[in-house]
Amino acid sequence: MTRSKMREHCFKMLFCADFYPAEEKTGQLIQYFEEPKEDDLNAEGVEEIIHDVDMSEENAAYLRERAESIMIKIPELDSKINEVAEGWKTKRMGKAELTILRLALFEILFDEEVPEKVAINEAVELAKKYGGNEAPAFINGVLAKLV
Repeated sequence: MTRSKMREHCFKMLFCADFYPAEEKTGQLIQYFEEPKEDDLNAEGVEEIIHDVDMSEENAAYLRERAESIMIKIPELDSKINEVAEGWKTKRMGKAELTILRLALFEILFDEEVPEKVAINEAVELAKKYGGNEAPAFINGVLAKLV
């Protein structure tokens, strides 16, 4: 599985877990892998798989560990985001945009295998897919101030 696909799964896991209280978040990460395959029609009317976690146990374990590591760092990540996001504190941000920022900032600060430019570019791509119309520019601007 590509790193981009792994990153997208991690984003989805974190996004879903963010709707639950702290004591239920770990359970939600496990639940992510138990959900059935799901598809839907995209904007062009073509059937597209939107949820499929058919992956090796090794990849699943890596994703669970990665998501848990990010969740532990959320207070620190949010603090750094709040320092630079002018007029947009984390409490006001959309959940998709905030989750993308947290994931990218975690990669920038704590994952030496991911170059900063790659983390930013991948975050912008996730924002194009999952965020609002202004999300890619917003994500790019916030992350540019953090590096």
